[in-house]
Amino acid sequence: MINDQKTATKVLEDNKKQQIKHVAIFASGAGSNAKKIIERFENSTRVKIDLIVCNKPGAGVLQIAEAANIQTLIIGKKVFSDTGYLDELKNYAIDFIILAGFLWKIPSALINAYPWKIINIHPALLPSYGGKGMYGNAVHEAVLLAKEKQSGITVHYVDDKYDHGRIIFQKACEVVENETVESLAQKVHELEHEYYPKQIENLLDTLL
Repeated sequence: MINDQKTATKVLEDNKKQQIKHVAIFASGAGSNAKKIIERFENSTRVKIDLIVCNKPGAGVLQIAEAANIQTLIIGKKVFSDTGYLDELKNYAIDFIILAGFLWKIPSALINAYPWKIINIHPALLPSYGGKGMYGNAVHEAVLLAKEKQSGITVHYVDDKYDHGRIIFQKACEVVENETVESLAQKVHELEHEYYPKQIENLLDTLL
């Protein structure tokens, strides 16, 4: 009886370990979104942020990773374009990839290896104001120039085109009279910080 209980307990523990989703965050800059995501899952028993992937040595997100005791991988463009660093991701048993202010186009090797398991957040309401070169203040400038009444965020799956994959979630904010790039950027950042970690958690819950 005791041996049976031990066996059952071990099976449950093994199953629990197998249910853990191992996540990599790709980021290029200061890492404010990455920080919010890390905080969201720091006490999770089901989701583990194992790796921060960054294309800019000295980026602020690397300091965030160090403070959270998360491993980092600095990548080069040619190798990334050719291989997607798949071997390195496999070494960390990565199941899911989150883009959080990552500026390089994701190569086909990575998209094919992680179908429907790479997501991104864009600082506008796609399909408007997306595409190559549309990131950061360039997006907000375009929104203001077009005299839009709304902007916001879009969480979407990543495919082989910039800002093109199927939309998962959107949240709008009002663009007011005399809005500036800086004030609109702040509104959008607040939406990102509030909703991106929640959407990631909801999505990962469906995979567990």
